[in-house]
Amino acid sequence: MYNFDHGAQRKGTNCVKWDLPFMTDDITPMWIADMDFTVAPGISESLNKVVEQGVYGYQFLSEHYYESVISWMKRRHGYDLTKEEICYVPNVVLGLYFGVQAVSEPGDEIIIMTPVYGPFFSAVRDNGRHLVESPMKNDSGYYTIDFEDLESKITEKTKAVMICNPHNPSGRVWTTEELQRIADICCKHDLYILSDDIHSELLMKGQKHTFIGSISEDARQRSIIYTSPSKAFNLAGIHVANCFIASEKIREKYKEISGKSHAAENNSFSEAALTGAYDKSEAWLDELMIYIEENVDYFVSYIEKEIPKLTVRKPEATYLVWVDFRKTGIPANELQKYMKKECGVFVNEGNFFGTDGEGFLRFNLACPRQQIISVLEKMKGKLAC
Repeated sequence: MYNFDHGAQRKGTNCVKWDLPFMTDDITPMWIADMDFTVAPGISESLNKVVEQGVYGYQFLSEHYYESVISWMKRRHGYDLTKEEICYVPNVVLGLYFGVQAVSEPGDEIIIMTPVYGPFFSAVRDNGRHLVESPMKNDSGYYTIDFEDLESKITEKTKAVMICNPHNPSGRVWTTEELQRIADICCKHDLYILSDDIHSELLMKGQKHTFIGSISEDARQRSIIYTSPSKAFNLAGIHVANCFIASEKIREKYKEISGKSHAAENNSFSEAALTGAYDKSEAWLDELMIYIEENVDYFVSYIEKEIPKLTVRKPEATYLVWVDFRKTGIPANELQKYMKKECGVFVNEGNFFGTDGEGFLRFNLACPRQQIISVLEKMKGKLAC
C-alpha cells in the first residue's frame, strides 16, 4: 500500500541529515537516526488540522493524548499504564538529563553498558555525576551484558544503571531473562533504572520488546522508562516523548526538575503528531518494518558475500546497523573521513558510542533501497580487495 522506494525530498529543507555544510551533493547521508520517508498519512492528516486552526498559542495535552499513549502501550507491548505515570518531555535525551538529576546527587555514580548511544555519557557527566562504564561482551557482532562486570562496578556511591532497550548501536532486543537479571541486580543493590526504549517499535520479525517495568513491581517502582513516536514514525523535529514513572516520589522530583526548565510544556503539534501516529498509523508502521528488514537483509548479506573484511550481524531491532571495520587496517580515527571521501557516504563513527566503539561505524538504513545499493557498490570497490 505504501511505496517506500520513493523517499522524501529532504535536501534544501534545513535538514540536519542532508543540509549541514559538510554534506555536499556527492555524499549520501546514512548517519543521524531519522528516516528519509514521508510520514504516515494519518499523521499528516492530524497535523494539517492543527495548521488549519491558524493559531499556535499555548496548549495543554488533552485526555485523548494520554488515552492514546495508554492504548498504544497496551496494544503494541502488553504494558499497562495509568495517566499519572506518563510525563511529557520534548525528547528522550532531555528526559535522561532530568532522570539522572531525579535519582542521584552530584558526585554519585551512574553505570552505563558500552558501547551505547552517545548522550548517555553526557547525561551523566554534564550533571556532575561520575560515569562508570561496564563494557558488554561482543561475539562477532552479537552483544551481551557482562553481568559479573556490571555488578562488580557497583559501590556505595552507585545510584542507577542506564540501559538502552532495544540497544543502540548493536540492535539487540534484551530478552526477559536478561532484563530480569538487570532488575535483580538493581533491586539487590537498591539502584534506579533509567531505560531508553525509544526504538521499541522498530522490531524485526519474530522479536518481542519487553519494558523492564513489567518484570516485577519492584522493577517498575525503581524505573524511569523513556518512549517516543519519533523514531518509529519519523517525528524527531516535532519534539514529543514520554517518561513512564511509577514511583510517586521519583515522579514528583522529576516534575519539579523539568518544571524549572519549563520542559513539560508541549508545542502546538505534539498531541496531533502522537495521536496521529498511535491511533491512525499502525498499519503504516507494520509495512515500514517489512521494508526496513528487507533493507537490512540486503545490506548484511551483501557485506558478508562481497566485503568479507567487514564484520556485520543483522540487528534484532532498529534501522541501524553496526559494522566492524577493524580488519580493514584503516585507523579508527580516519574511518569516517575515509568513508566520506572514498565511498561517498557519511555515517556515525564508533567512538560516538564510547571507546568500545572504536573501529566501528553505524549505518542508518531507513532510506530507499537504491541508496543502499549505490553505497554498497562503492564500498565494494574500495574495501573488497
